[in-house]
Parts: sequence; structure tokens; C-alpha cells
Amino acid sequence: MKAEIMKRYLLALLLLPLTALAAGGGVPLDKAPDVQGSAPSLQNGARLYVNYCLNCHGLSFVRYNRLTDLGLTEQQIKDNLMFTADKVGEPMRVAARASDQKQWFGVAPPDLSLVARARASADGSGADWLYTYLRSFYRDEQRPTGWNNTLFANVGMPHVLWELQGQQVVNHDSQKLELAVPGQLSPAEYDQQIADLVGFLVWASEPAAGFRKQLGIGVLAFLIILFCVSYALKKKYWKDVKKN
Repeated sequence: MKAEIMKRYLLALLLLPLTALAAGGGVPLDKAPDVQGSAPSLQNGARLYVNYCLNCHGLSFVRYNRLTDLGLTEQQIKDNLMFTADKVGEPMRVAARASDQKQWFGVAPPDLSLVARARASADGSGADWLYTYLRSFYRDEQRPTGWNNTLFANVGMPHVLWELQGQQVVNHDSQKLELAVPGQLSPAEYDQQIADLVGFLVWASEPAAGFRKQLGIGVLAFLIILFCVSYALKKKYWKDVKKN
């Protein structure tokens, strides 16, 4: 157990230089919607992750059967989400080989198990950074992939969601992004999809967070009840003492 925890924190430390590099040079971050209480949103985020991200980015600290925490059955996971493993208890490892990824992108894409926590540890942005980043790609023919990102300049990652979002370009007068070619989704629909994907990555970085919060509420409720009982006993005890 201690070894697993150490591995998690070591990976977080490895991710910190990446997230520091991608700070965005003062680009304001958009607020990511909080979808942690919505099972359908997190399930949709898992679907988006498997379909668009898992080819390059793994979640090596999350096993497929952990997705049952999102309200999915093991059969649903096997039928719809499990494409890189044979058994539901295996980790959500990347489909592509690291050597191929390094050849394609110059560096192997990082594992995303702790990306939300690492980003939050770096500067507190967490989900907001991911939400802004995934909505800030634009066409740039000077880049090897044909894409760039206003938040992460000269990013090596291509815009894998471009068919959903469409193609954005930079307006050189306003220095803002404009949608030049519409995608399959409207801007509002795309933003919601990204909110679900980011929400899933936040959940994946600490799947037990929801349980811990519920446990914390239960402990606080117990302490309040215990205080009330103790106070009532204290009044009863001192009442009898005063009579004597």
C-alpha cells in the first residue's frame, strides 16, 4: 500500500514540470463546471476519455472495474469501455506503445491518472486549467500536427476532439479565438462534453474522494450527536451534584 502511494506521488512530481511548462503565460482560465455529483456526466466523461484519449494517455492507477463507482456494471464496462485489456480488473493502460508515441510526438504523452491533482498542486487551477486547455486549440500550419494551443504554446499534442469542436483560428486583430469551421457540436454542447471529460479526469485522480467526503459528513454528524448527548449527560450529572 505504501509503495502504491509513493508511486502516485512520484508520478505527480514527474507531471509538475509538464504542468509548469504549460502554465499559459498569463492566459485567464475559464471556470470548469463541477460535475462530480452527476453520474451520467462522469459516465459520459469516461466514454469520451476511452474513445478519444486512451490511444495515447493511460490511467495506470485506475482499474476498469473501478468505473462501477460511477454506476456502471462490469458488463457495461466490458461491452463499451474496455478496449485495452482482457480482464475488467486490469489498469486502464494506454493502447499505443511508448516508443511509437515518442517517435510521433517527440515525447511519450504522460499518464493522466494524477494530472488533475498535479495541476492543482502546481498552482491550484486543477480542473479549470484542463477545461480551458481542451477548449483552446486552434489551427496553426507552422506546427507539425497542424494545431497549436493558446494556453500551452507549441503543444505537441494534436487536437483529437476537432471533429466535435470544429476548427478555431486566432483573430489577429483581437487576439481571440474564433470558430472558422463548425464541428459536429455547437460551442455550448462542446463545452459540456469537455466539462464531463474534465470531471472524469478529476474523479480518476482520486476516485475515493466522494467516499471520503461522505465519510467526513457522517463523522461530523456523529460528533454533533455525541456532543448533544454528552452535554445532556453533563447537565444531568451536575444537576444531581448541586442537589447533594
